[in-house]
Amino acid sequence: MKKSKFLWGSLLALTLVLTACGSKNDATEASQEDTTAVESAVESADVVESTEAAGAATGEQIQWDDNSLYLVTDLGTIDDKSFNQGAFQGLEQFANEIGVKANYIRPQGQGDQVYLQAIEQAIQQGAKVVVTPGYLFEVAVGTAQKDHPDVKFIAVDFTPQRIVEGQTNEDGSPVKEEYFEANTTSILFKEEQSGYLAGYAAVKDGYTKLGFAGGVAVPAVVRYGFGFLAGADAAAKEMNVNPVELTYNYTGSFEPTPEIQTMAATWYTNGTQVIFSCGGGIGSSVLKAAMSNDGKMIGVDVDQKDMGEAVITSAMKNLQSAVYQSLVQLNKGEFVGGKSEVFGAAEDGVQISEDFSRFQKFTQEDYTKIFEALKANTDGIADKIPAFDPSGDPTTIAGEFSNIKLNYVK
Repeated sequence: MKKSKFLWGSLLALTLVLTACGSKNDATEASQEDTTAVESAVESADVVESTEAAGAATGEQIQWDDNSLYLVTDLGTIDDKSFNQGAFQGLEQFANEIGVKANYIRPQGQGDQVYLQAIEQAIQQGAKVVVTPGYLFEVAVGTAQKDHPDVKFIAVDFTPQRIVEGQTNEDGSPVKEEYFEANTTSILFKEEQSGYLAGYAAVKDGYTKLGFAGGVAVPAVVRYGFGFLAGADAAAKEMNVNPVELTYNYTGSFEPTPEIQTMAATWYTNGTQVIFSCGGGIGSSVLKAAMSNDGKMIGVDVDQKDMGEAVITSAMKNLQSAVYQSLVQLNKGEFVGGKSEVFGAAEDGVQISEDFSRFQKFTQEDYTKIFEALKANTDGIADKIPAFDPSGDPTTIAGEFSNIKLNYVK
């Protein structure tokens, strides 16, 4: 595979560690770090002659090539079996379809400037589209979209933001506001619906002692957690189970740590039967604890059943399809710029795993019934799910759920 290189002018001092892993398409892995130049990691498919495609609403023609498509990862890795991987698979699907490479960059470190520099790196390489999964890109994309009007940005799970000059929050942090340019589209999901389906399924399958281990209490994680609580309560009411015990915590990280594994192991030892691991990489820590303590786990974002037999299902959002469809729209000249698209059950944007073999009682028929009700908002079922509270504190909504005994571990 041919490797693309570049020199980065005034940013030569910054080192970005880039990692890659093989994909289902047996893509080639590339990663190299140098003090004077950084080589981007790329995932490649068989390259065929690229074709011109209709661009955004402005009507320009896009000449796709091997450097046109980039994804910049957030805190996780491209093979995190979660958010980054799902988004990249959508980029890769489109790249394979038009016969070019799907490229990605993994920044080392965090912060608006680090992410902005990684985006700039992709553009220096020739990116015509940059996919950025995760709320950490809010300000970076908010800046880059204006500086690079000819580049299309697909913001996954967030809306671009800009800092309001001269204003700060009570904690001293800068005030931010939503800020769109016409070259940016935002993909959002109704995670509360996916969490609802997972909580409902778990209780219907006979689990009465649940755990929710969230990562950082960002809106997507909070929505998952609140939905999980609501779904568990709904199933408990139907089955006349009272109470269902639910231990709830935000770990403060999206990375696996020994501390998270110890916390999960303690929960299992104290009687928790299944933990909804909702924080990307923390799933590996929760899974190790589950396997050591005869416990079960629910995965997140993508189908994580391949991580181990202890994973009974996953609360999913169709990341791959959403990213892919956005790119297809761009290719057709129908790019939805300057606003967000929101995907829920009605748009087939959320679900749980299609494999029901690890449930003991919950069946495909049970799932179809509750999913269709959610999709149609029967009796206002979707409207009644609490979607978000800025604090992330589940006790603010616990009063709505009479069949849940909530233990919020701060």
